[in-house]
Amino acid sequence: MVRNAERRRQLLDAAVEVIAGQGSRGLTFGAVDRAAGAPTGTGSNYFASRDQLVDELAAHVFERLTPDPVEVAKRMSPAHTRETERDLMLWLVERAMADRAAHLALFELRLEATRNPRLAPAVTRHFAGNLAIATTDHVDGGFPGDRTTALVLYLAMSGLLLEHLTMPGLLGEDAVKRVVDQVVAAVVPAE
Repeated sequence: MVRNAERRRQLLDAAVEVIAGQGSRGLTFGAVDRAAGAPTGTGSNYFASRDQLVDELAAHVFERLTPDPVEVAKRMSPAHTRETERDLMLWLVERAMADRAAHLALFELRLEATRNPRLAPAVTRHFAGNLAIATTDHVDGGFPGDRTTALVLYLAMSGLLLEHLTMPGLLGEDAVKRVVDQVVAAVVPAE
């Protein structure tokens, strides 16, 4: 396989745009090549199969959505209270809106995993890793609540992001902020 890391990243970024815009069925090597502005056949030179592309795409999306560590440190510097948790959840919504395609790709990857049993373990592994990090950050970070609090918050925010990113006009920006306030107040115990 070809080893040009920058080209591989460009192809994976193009795959994010393809799957977000066309869905899982539109994710073909030809579509990725076109979206990347690469010659026909480039994608198949980098990925041995579509399954490998999807597996690497899942890892790439989570990497792409990982926030800047300096910004994370800044936002984690206040006391770890319910209010800090609320601010972090609002930041999550902001970041989701800033890279809507990557979050839509995550939704499509979930659906792809339900339809393709060969891919389900790999895609599930990426999501499980993300959930484990979120849980550890919550519990070890000293936020109010326990592992169950972290899980319920994760699930509630995942559902809110699904609604807001796939149907932005359904709730509207102000309502989303109010829902975040209500979710955090309902799920995260008072200090």
